[in-house]
Amino acid sequence: MLSSLRRKATQTVIRSTSTQNVNNSPVWHGMNGILWKRSSSANTYQYWWDYYTENGGKPFGGVEHIKKAVAEMDEVCKILELEGVTVRRPEIIDWSKDVKTPHFEAQGLYAAMPRDILMTIGDEIIEAPMAWRSRFFEYQAYRPMIKDYFRRGANWTTVPKPHMSDELYDQNYPMKNVEDRHRLAEEGKFVTTEYEPCFDAADFIRAGKDVFAQRSQVTNYMGLEWMRRHLAQFVIELKTHLKLHLVSFKDPNPMHIDATFNIIGEGLVLSNPDRPCKQIDLFKKAGWDVVKPPLPTIPDSHPLYMSSKWLSMNVLMIRPDAVLVEKG
Repeated sequence: MLSSLRRKATQTVIRSTSTQNVNNSPVWHGMNGILWKRSSSANTYQYWWDYYTENGGKPFGGVEHIKKAVAEMDEVCKILELEGVTVRRPEIIDWSKDVKTPHFEAQGLYAAMPRDILMTIGDEIIEAPMAWRSRFFEYQAYRPMIKDYFRRGANWTTVPKPHMSDELYDQNYPMKNVEDRHRLAEEGKFVTTEYEPCFDAADFIRAGKDVFAQRSQVTNYMGLEWMRRHLAQFVIELKTHLKLHLVSFKDPNPMHIDATFNIIGEGLVLSNPDRPCKQIDLFKKAGWDVVKPPLPTIPDSHPLYMSSKWLSMNVLMIRPDAVLVEKG
């Protein structure tokens, strides 16, 4: 499967200059532009866990928590700009408003994770369909920017939106039983069913002419197949078609690949020791350097909500010789 790799990798970037609009290049070099998240107006996801039951519909973590997050993100944007990176930001939207479709009612969540909803392949921006009802309308925060790139020559694909009706979700999925989730994960079964295609862009990561993806809680096999057919149409700079490869990990709750398997350089990948890749020997045989990142320093007492300690390995490569990492 990986004989074609031979240490070819890519950094997903948005380039924005007068002569080059959007370009995801298969060659490793410095980053020209990036879409950076917003923490402002982040909403608490409505769910049955105690925290979400108590705080659903309120600012995530409280007003002061949001203020600190906004200040941190603004500072990161300044650092990136000093490194010569053009920074774009999503629109500010009130995510606490109720939304309704013919199939569900929900509140929004945030525009804090552009990587989840957008990916670039060549000169095309691909807008993922998502799988959470609270994120159904999240694309609205990015549409003004996408339309701007489209007017300047970029291609733009919006994947068909799932209805997100009850049929998309396994109503009997064992949310609280880790052993049962491990068993189901080994069978390739997760909370999302195969009723219709769904996926988050963050379950995909590209290396040259190869794109790796995982079946997860938010990305189903129908979504993977949709992307496989779509990617097969691309003829990129390497003068070959893109191929989609499915990888899997020892993880009862997979959701987004970057904190599990993060390609950070040419033939260089960070591999989470707590969630080992079942196909890792194929990468090693292809000549890749597989590095286990340092253990996270965040204490066990720290509330994580919808994230994990291993976000520490989801680093940002600014240039081949410069990386943005979490302090600690």
